[in-house]
Amino acid sequence: MKVGDRVRVSTTVEVYHHPAHRGKPYDLEGQEGEIIANATEHQGRPISANFPWVVQFEGKFRGHFRDHELTVIED
Repeated sequence: MKVGDRVRVSTTVEVYHHPAHRGKPYDLEGQEGEIIANATEHQGRPISANFPWVVQFEGKFRGHFRDHELTVIED
């Protein structure tokens, strides 16, 4: 995976910060978005992020994911 890839959430991932379901559990499985960042370094120094992939979904909603939670969508 790399920044700019279209991805689909392939496992159950419950979030509580989705704008349309704030404060309630919302499962992102099956949602599609674009990878906008890989959070493995900060100010040029390596960091060990637990959820390194930042995915932008429709609108302003973003989420952080692990490798095994995402599948690249082939065009």
